Amino acid sequence: MDSLQPVLAVLARVLAGFSIAFLVPLLWALGDGEDRSAQVWATGFVLTLAVGWSMGWAVRRHRRELQPRDGFLLVSMVWMALPACAAAPLMWTVPGIEWADAYFEAMSALTATGATALSGLDRLPLSVNVWRCFLQFVGGLGIILLVVAVLPLLGLGGMQLYRAETPGPLKDDKLTPRIAETARGLWTVYFAMSALCFLAYKLAGMDWPDAFMHMCTTMGLGGFSSHDASFAHWNSPLLEAVAIVFMTLAGVSFARYFAVWHHRSWRILLRDAEVQAYALVLLASIGVLSLVLAAHGTYASYLESLRAAAFNVVSLATTTGYASTDYALWPPFAPVLMIFLGCFASCAGSTGGGIKMVRMILLLKQARRELVRIIHPRVVNPVTLGGGTVPATVLAAVLAYMLIYGASIVGLTLLMLLSGLDLITAFSAVIVCVNNIGPGLGAVGPASNFGVLNDFQLWICSFAMLIGRLELLSVLVLFTPQFWRK
Repeated sequence: MDSLQPVLAVLARVLAGFSIAFLVPLLWALGDGEDRSAQVWATGFVLTLAVGWSMGWAVRRHRRELQPRDGFLLVSMVWMALPACAAAPLMWTVPGIEWADAYFEAMSALTATGATALSGLDRLPLSVNVWRCFLQFVGGLGIILLVVAVLPLLGLGGMQLYRAETPGPLKDDKLTPRIAETARGLWTVYFAMSALCFLAYKLAGMDWPDAFMHMCTTMGLGGFSSHDASFAHWNSPLLEAVAIVFMTLAGVSFARYFAVWHHRSWRILLRDAEVQAYALVLLASIGVLSLVLAAHGTYASYLESLRAAAFNVVSLATTTGYASTDYALWPPFAPVLMIFLGCFASCAGSTGGGIKMVRMILLLKQARRELVRIIHPRVVNPVTLGGGTVPATVLAAVLAYMLIYGASIVGLTLLMLLSGLDLITAFSAVIVCVNNIGPGLGAVGPASNFGVLNDFQLWICSFAMLIGRLELLSVLVLFTPQFWRK
């Protein structure tokens, strides 16, 4: 317990800081005349702040530098505790909701997954939809990364948390000498791009509330909407174009944007191997899918096919999860391709999910090296990325990650099948949750939602979203006996 108390001390500060998020739906509720909802959000703010303050006071004397294992434990505890805090107000503001649905919804929001268990979104109070969407904005870049920016003010270092939470295999590539400066720099870029996205949506035709909510879910690559029909509610090519632009931008590492601003040079972005592969995959996939739709006569003209392909490919490839149509009715090749893209297309350091493009590049280069080694056993052919040799430890970590990634998907799918789901629904639900994509296929397709699942299945999906958001290893390491040994 003595070793756990410093972790609880930081968790208390996270809870106290998270309480401020309740003020956002509170202000919208007051502005929209939702007196009852305003009371719920005010109560949530007070209770979350009280829990955080009380926990902090109880362990106030236990302050020390966090060790690496502390960072992993804290990250997992934060991402299990915050959804519980965020879910509680939903029990009082959404008619007929149960705890499993509320926790699933909050986990989906904070992990920027976008899978929803709610229907009738158009009839929900404005503050509830604002809350769901704003949680994706907060969770998009990582709550822990935000905490890292203020930890030095509390006398605690943040490098351990940064390593545990930051997406991608190259976690030691800091942008500035101090990790707190790195975190603040990334959030500055995030907020600046979010402001541009907000204004673009408003100018393109959304009202202020919808522009705010969809800015949150676009930059967080979460995909929640205030309408059951998602972007089909507007059927606007201009709004879809705005979404495509900002989803594409949010799928690139924010560290690259920070470097572009810091060095005043776009070459850093344009010459980045991961960004080049990301752009190539998106463009090629849009071209192929538009041709498939046109060949099958899904739309009356090629331009309509191109519009539908561009929006939905970018949406699923970046793990956003918006939909402009029920793509489950397209030729089977199309939805499978788009979900496959969501498993790897977004860049490390972005707000997207999946295994990240840089891992896919390293896997392909490693496979190519092994094929060359078969022909020339003595050749020296190191794996390179960005002009430098990739260390063997990074390659080993990527291979271990992929092994655990595959095993996790198989294991969770078997559990879903054991619970009575059909194969397509079970497999696609696990895939989209582990990769934080959003809508799946079958019973959880774009025209439906995860509300059709029972409580056991929702808890499995909630766990899948958790391990996917924290890239598997940060959570699963807690289940090893070595982690708990002194």
